[in-house]
Parts: sequence; C-alpha cells; structure tokens
Amino acid sequence: MERRILVINPNSDAACTVGIAEAVAPYARPGHARFDTICLKDGPAAITSWRDWFGVALPLCDAVRAEPADAYVIACVSDPGVEAVREVTDRPVLGPFRASILAALARADRFGVIAFVDASKQRQRRVLLSLGVEARLAASEALNLPMSALTDPAAPRAALLAAGRKLVAAGSEAVVLGCTGMAGHRDYLEGELGVPVIEPCAAVAAQALLAVV
Repeated sequence: MERRILVINPNSDAACTVGIAEAVAPYARPGHARFDTICLKDGPAAITSWRDWFGVALPLCDAVRAEPADAYVIACVSDPGVEAVREVTDRPVLGPFRASILAALARADRFGVIAFVDASKQRQRRVLLSLGVEARLAASEALNLPMSALTDPAAPRAALLAAGRKLVAAGSEAVVLGCTGMAGHRDYLEGELGVPVIEPCAAVAAQALLAVV
C-alpha cells in the first residue's frame, strides 16, 4: 500500500510551496510512498516573527485533522507547531530544522546555519537547545531578504554565498539552509563552499520515508 506523506507549508507563499514540492519530489517511491504538498492559504507570507510562529500552530492542527496521512512534515525551518500537531495525531510529525541538524551532525562536528531573518535565530536556537546540540553550532548568519527574493533562481545567490563563506570561516564544516525558500540553491552553494550543504526539505523527506516504509 502506498503511504501518504503530507508536507504542509505553514506560509501562504505559492512560489515557496512549489519549491518545497520540487525539493521533496525526488524522494517519492511510487507504489510505496508519495509526497503531497499543501500550504496554509490563510497563513502569513513568511514565518518571520514569534507571532507568526505561534499563530500557525492551531491552523496546522486543523489541516492535519482534515488531511489523513501516514506522516506529516511541517515545512518551515523553525519547526513551528510541531509539538501542537503531535497532540492531534498519532502519526509521525517531523520538522525540517530538526532533520537538518541531525543530517549535518552525521557529516560534520560543527555546523553553521544560514537563517532567513535575524529573528529566526531565536526560534532555531530553541530547537538546538531541545536537541542538546547548541554547542555544535559554529555560527548563524541571517539573510534578511524577502521570501520573493529567496525563491528567485538567481537573486539571492550573492547573499547566500557571502553568508556561507562567513560560516565556513567561523569553523562550520557543514552548512544548513535555514529556510525552505532556499531549496533551489543547495547545489550551487555546495559547489562554491566546498563543504556539505544540508537542504531541509531533502533532509526531512528522507526521515519521513524512514518513518513510513
């Protein structure tokens, strides 16, 4: 029986949702597991503040109640609502930041994060503390670009490369892309930096497959 993995983008940005769907698509296993990607149509344009982060928790719970699946991915790299959603389903609920950190630590002793905005660092620190790995973070650099810029094929690359180089100079042996909107830039950045670059959609897709097959 084919398992359904529901990927929920908690923001309402259509280009971001398309990018997430494209990033997880290579991990589908026809006949065994498929990925369906949706967004919160009434969600914020991006998760940029604590208010956004807390505000999507209940809508995410409602979406999970309305959409039966074998596993759920909350596709934002500050893992909003993961704990709340786990209260309304007995299926696996996975966050891409947690998955990315585990993937980075499988390949490197210390890692860096390219954050979406400065405020993202606090939310991501919360996850690092919960995992007990904050000391493994070499540095975090925020882009502070709008989501529309991140999803452009070329516009954010200079900023991404500058941030990545700062992280490597600070001792990062792997770099985590700290927003699902950055999904299309992984290959470029890894080629330029010469260290593993962890793309959160791919990392969490791999974990979701392990959870259902």
